[in-house]
Amino acid sequence: MKDKRILYVSSEVVPYLPETEISSMSFEAPRMVNSKGGQIRIFMPRYGNINERRHQLHEVIRLSGMNLVINDMDMPLIIKVASIPKERMQVYFIDNEEYFKRKATYADEEGKLFPDNDERAIFFAKGVIETVKKLNWSPDIIHVHGWLASFLPLYLRTYYSNEPLFENSKIVTSVYNQGFEGTLNEKLTDKIGFDGVAEEKIAALKKPDYVNVMKVALENSDAAIVNSEEIPKALKEHLDAMDKPVLPYQNNETIEEAYLDFYQNKVLG
Repeated sequence: MKDKRILYVSSEVVPYLPETEISSMSFEAPRMVNSKGGQIRIFMPRYGNINERRHQLHEVIRLSGMNLVINDMDMPLIIKVASIPKERMQVYFIDNEEYFKRKATYADEEGKLFPDNDERAIFFAKGVIETVKKLNWSPDIIHVHGWLASFLPLYLRTYYSNEPLFENSKIVTSVYNQGFEGTLNEKLTDKIGFDGVAEEKIAALKKPDYVNVMKVALENSDAAIVNSEEIPKALKEHLDAMDKPVLPYQNNETIEEAYLDFYQNKVLG
């Protein structure tokens, strides 16, 4: 993996959020590549429950200041950055007062999903892509973790399909058992449609539950990795039917070798 460029886009990363399958793997995968001489960038949302002082986040003025249009509204994009201690890995945070100031990740204290999670996911996808464009950093692989990051493959293959920076980038989506109950906002297809994305590309999102959100991500990816021992049956069937490379679930002993081999021989192949 020496000198290969891998962009990690995740809804959660340790040590900034508590340990889950997603946050742990979103740390471990870049650490593995970094240790083998690969070049990595990590992006995640800057939720309000991340302690900026403790983790030494600071705003990157030259990358901030852009407005992203979400459902016909201008939403300011703020970029912050921090370094993971001892790992020499930088994490970029996508921030916006309206979407990410609240002191929680996806749901309120009663566990009810935030009604604007759909817009937060769109903002995150666009924010990552626009920031990588500003960095002028062309990734060989883009690896997506977590449902809040899952609109990135769709936007890269549609709205940003003519962007030369990503022309040769391969997209890998990880599938987890860590989803959400119920559905996202039922007007989601209208909001994505506002960006000129064809209706047939997002037909499954008429019912935007976890399985359908992930199906759309997988359909716009080049490969997939199963990162939970058990995943929803409908997603397992979808993966089985796909004519794309899929790395099955790996335990701690096999994961590093399997990941690096999959990147090199199946994704970049």
